[in-house]
Amino acid sequence: MAAVVAATALKGRGARNARVLRGILSGATANKASQNRTRALQSHGSPECKEEPEPLSPELEYIPRKRGKNPMKAVGLAWAIGFPCGILFFVLTKQEVDKDRLKQMKARQNMRVANTGEYSLYTRTWLGYLFYRQQLRRARNRYPKGHSKTQPRLFNGVKVLPIPVLSDNYSYLIIDTQAGLAVAVDPSDPRAVQATIEKERVNLVAILCTHKHWDHSGGNRDLSRRHRDCRVYGSPQDGIPYLTHPLCHQDVVSVGRLQIRALATPGHTQGHLVYLLDGEPYKGPSCLFSGDLLFLSGCGRTFEGTAETMLSSLDTVLDLGDDTLLWPGHEYAEENLGFAGVVEPENLARERKMQWVQRQRMERKSTCPSTLGEERAYNPFLRTHCLALQEALGPGPGPTSDDNYSRAQLLEELRRLKDMHKSK
Repeated sequence: MAAVVAATALKGRGARNARVLRGILSGATANKASQNRTRALQSHGSPECKEEPEPLSPELEYIPRKRGKNPMKAVGLAWAIGFPCGILFFVLTKQEVDKDRLKQMKARQNMRVANTGEYSLYTRTWLGYLFYRQQLRRARNRYPKGHSKTQPRLFNGVKVLPIPVLSDNYSYLIIDTQAGLAVAVDPSDPRAVQATIEKERVNLVAILCTHKHWDHSGGNRDLSRRHRDCRVYGSPQDGIPYLTHPLCHQDVVSVGRLQIRALATPGHTQGHLVYLLDGEPYKGPSCLFSGDLLFLSGCGRTFEGTAETMLSSLDTVLDLGDDTLLWPGHEYAEENLGFAGVVEPENLARERKMQWVQRQRMERKSTCPSTLGEERAYNPFLRTHCLALQEALGPGPGPTSDDNYSRAQLLEELRRLKDMHKSK
């Protein structure tokens, strides 16, 4: 039928119309071939039809469509692999940073806990006194003759006697040998102090208490009751037990030839005092009884103050002469010098002192006293103004217009590092 239509078109309308109809015929033929191919594919897939599909017309060529490459495929693959890897790296890095932060915050956390928890129980309740009594019993059993062997110092009729008490504390007896009068500093073990008083055959007339902690004030009651004329001196801000004569900054206590000046040094506690024995009356070196403010190559923890407060108190000590003898409240020399070696490993003065201290401690000998001149050379807590120490600690807060503030930051960092060093 299509051929007839084409022939008619060729006769009646000319060559142009014939070309149009020929195209229509070709399209119809292609459509038919496509329909036949579709039926063949459907029949081939049907289990019911076993007939072979009709072959495609030889005039037609099937060209399958090629899928172009997706340019975003590589980007997606990289994202799929890189994103979880980045998350994993971030988590692992954050864990390491968190560990460092925990170590860095340890000192500050200890301070906060001290101010609110165990420290309050120790200083404000009778639980602290019971803990002190337990410490006292254990130390007496473990060190019946004291934790260290001490040597007295005699200066033209004035004698200074260190008394080892508890596990590492020192009490002191300052004696005017001509008058037979004695002053006790921080008598935490009344039995040990009384034994020394009887051995020296002197009369105890005064107790100088640096601060309220029981390991420095625990013997006030027994000694003041035993020696009726004995006066108990200390800061009224500190709640010192059995205090009878409160002292302020620069007040002087006179006992025979002994002239002892009180210096306010808050930080360890709010009312901490140190006592300076003037060496002029007996033509000898002055003596600083520093309690828990300053140790050989160390300083006390800041329980009731800020780094700025402690820095000001340490500067008060720095104003004293280099030949002033330092009599601290604890035997911490070897541990403190070990820490000083961490922050200033090339300090030769520290190295020489460490060798001497180690020889002393091998024989359980006391390391007291040192001098403030020595302490300036190797005690890091007195060297916050030194560029060498700032460089040894690495990147710090940086210079500011307020030098004291910058030094206080360095002091706080030293205290944090010292607490971490002790906890290892």
